[in-house]
Amino acid sequence: MAIAPKNISQLLRISVVLKGLHALIEVIGGVLLYFLTPQAITHLIHRLTQNGIHNDRRDLIADHLLQFARHFSISARTFAAFYLLSHGVIKLFLVIELLRNRLWAYPASLAVLGVFIVYQLYRYTHTHSIALMVFTLFDLIVIWLIWREYKIVRQQNRG
Repeated sequence: MAIAPKNISQLLRISVVLKGLHALIEVIGGVLLYFLTPQAITHLIHRLTQNGIHNDRRDLIADHLLQFARHFSISARTFAAFYLLSHGVIKLFLVIELLRNRLWAYPASLAVLGVFIVYQLYRYTHTHSIALMVFTLFDLIVIWLIWREYKIVRQQNRG
């Protein structure tokens, strides 16, 4: 079953906008992490998970968040802030350029997302985070859409 070029373009726009929203959340999260102390983060996580643990002693998400808070150091905070900010800013820039139909942004996005996927897979070997796998799967879909759209745009520019 072939997907019409118009549908690929629409799917790409939707996925790129979603990537842009995710990038914006990463930038905001990176800024917050940079300015919040580990104690403030721990306090915030305790407040957010207090009702979950009170109602369900086996709440896995609350459990993981509390475990994260207990081992969150200043160096981990600095790394996370830098990672989120750099990741978010790069993706936001590429999203804007893709939405502006800049031809160079297609291969650049493929390369950057490829590097992010490799890093996410590496991190997965240490964290076994399901969220990382979900983001990786979404990135793979976006890469496929970008590649298909790039082929269409290049062909239109030649003809």
